[in-house]
Amino acid sequence: MNLFDLSGKTAVIIGGNSTLGGTMAVALGGHGAKVAVVGRNQEKAREVQKRIEEAGGEAHCFEADATSENDLRRVLTEVLAWSGSVDILMNCPGKNSATPFFDITMEEWDSIMEVNLKSVVLACQVFGKHMVEAGKGGSIINISSVSSDPPLSKVFTYSASKAAVNNVTQFLAREFAPARVRVNAIIPGFFPAEQNRKILSPERVESIMRHTPMNRFGEAEELQGAAVFLASEKASSFVTGSIVRVDGGFGAMTI
Repeated sequence: MNLFDLSGKTAVIIGGNSTLGGTMAVALGGHGAKVAVVGRNQEKAREVQKRIEEAGGEAHCFEADATSENDLRRVLTEVLAWSGSVDILMNCPGKNSATPFFDITMEEWDSIMEVNLKSVVLACQVFGKHMVEAGKGGSIINISSVSSDPPLSKVFTYSASKAAVNNVTQFLAREFAPARVRVNAIIPGFFPAEQNRKILSPERVESIMRHTPMNRFGEAEELQGAAVFLASEKASSFVTGSIVRVDGGFGAMTI
């Protein structure tokens, strides 16, 4: 158990009020980390906080727009006042759309890119800089998608944004390595959640199952192991720049 002990660490979960982000936040809290649940929807954030506390962990909610640098800088100050450190950063915001390519407006493009990519870059600038300068090492975990490589049909902008997240992850892994700040990403497979249910038609579900060797959707709790592994400096001390798949074999399929 010591291999996955996060006691004494503070984890900042951007988008911790989401289904998948909240479930991973609970796992980090359950392994001893103090968890800062960051998001705009404070009602959902408080629900995650309650789950962490019921599991014996410690958590606090912080309201912020993940695409606002000012908000993130304020949250950094608030988290440091609350816990004294930031050791783990997880970036979970996500926005999707099934708009056909020729109908995509630049307004929609910018909106999705802001949530999926800009938020990651800003959080890594704000919290990552603190972690690098603190000199204690740390772990940054970005949430990518199976649509990042190769891209999925019907979600052009989303796929492009998540491909960029992979690139940013590996770039920063190289840049932050001298400071012992590891940067990795998790690629979830298909975990039906609020943002993607609208594009899961029966035909699309059938296609997904044909390309998923395990022939089922993932359960949010099945992301917890990867999150705790990457967060732990003991378990993943030599892991950086990795894109970890939790996808039921989807990425291994061709025909």
